[in-house]
Amino acid sequence: MKRWIDRLARMGATCLRPRSLASVVFAVTATLTFSGCGVGYIVRGAYAEARLLWNRRPISAELASDQRLSPQLRTKLETVLSVREFAASKLGLNTGGAYLTVTQVDQTAIVHVVMAAPRDSLSPYTWWFPVVGSVPYRGYFEESQADAEAREMEAAGYDTMVRSAVAFSSLGFFDDPLLSNLLRLDRVELVSVIIHELFHRTYFLPGHVMFNESAATWVGARGAVAFFEATEGVDSRDAAEARSMLESNLKFSRFLLAEQARLLKIYMSGRPKAETLREREAAFAQIQADYAPLAPGLNGLERFDLDKETLNNAVLINYLIYFRDLDNFETLARLNHGDLKATIRQLIDLAQANPQDPFYAIWEATRDAPRP
Repeated sequence: MKRWIDRLARMGATCLRPRSLASVVFAVTATLTFSGCGVGYIVRGAYAEARLLWNRRPISAELASDQRLSPQLRTKLETVLSVREFAASKLGLNTGGAYLTVTQVDQTAIVHVVMAAPRDSLSPYTWWFPVVGSVPYRGYFEESQADAEAREMEAAGYDTMVRSAVAFSSLGFFDDPLLSNLLRLDRVELVSVIIHELFHRTYFLPGHVMFNESAATWVGARGAVAFFEATEGVDSRDAAEARSMLESNLKFSRFLLAEQARLLKIYMSGRPKAETLREREAAFAQIQADYAPLAPGLNGLERFDLDKETLNNAVLINYLIYFRDLDNFETLARLNHGDLKATIRQLIDLAQANPQDPFYAIWEATRDAPRP
């Protein structure tokens, strides 16, 4: 992950998958409101969001007035406008006024996110905020504050990680602008990110970040395939790239499912904690060994360096949040004969009808279907 974040920092890109952290400004502000951390921080959070909105400029105006735009940049801005129209008309997503504007940003990270988990469990430590409910992260605008929070959590006996979240959705409360650093991504990644965020704008289940992000990951990747096949042709290079990235996501999801099972067996064994902690270190080493031969065949996943970074439960939970049970979403699409709009509607309906466990509801809807 560090390599991916560093790459974005060098490029000035503002995306993540962890490409997005839904409603992070709300989460940060709410944290401070309810924990009494001070009015000053609330003001800074509100100011950061307001500055992004205040500095918006219509993309259409940029295209019409700035003759200095490179052909590549012009194409990407035009793509943003095209994909939001596609998302509304062909996918049924709520675009509203989102991504009609662009905001110039110069920072590589909008917030720094702290995640934590017990050292003998894959259940994340959670914080509760209004609007979004319980979430497995806490955001800070200053990296030093995030690092200090992580040190406190570590001292209390938790695994931690700090990561950058440089794109977000306001869940429809505002007409989110395109952050300019996203334009450093290639077109396939850019389209996937925009559709991912538009899914958050369309539907968000409070207290279920893992479902929200995994569903958005799948919708973003599958939506990119649909967009390029419809606009450039099934045999186009971009369509092939989008299919490759989707398949990589599915492979990575399967890998995580198997490795999660390995760790759960250790954590649920009932052995003394000291023995459990020794066994998990061996399991982490095996996870990295398992991932090393898989990584070269994954397209678009250079941000996931499981064979290189130091693993702990918080790091793995971060990945699981974005890639849980993606095969079930894919199976649901096959049951809908590839109709992505109908599939998105069905997965939202299933989540709304089963808010306690939307993953189980989708598994139940697909359990009798043949698997790839």
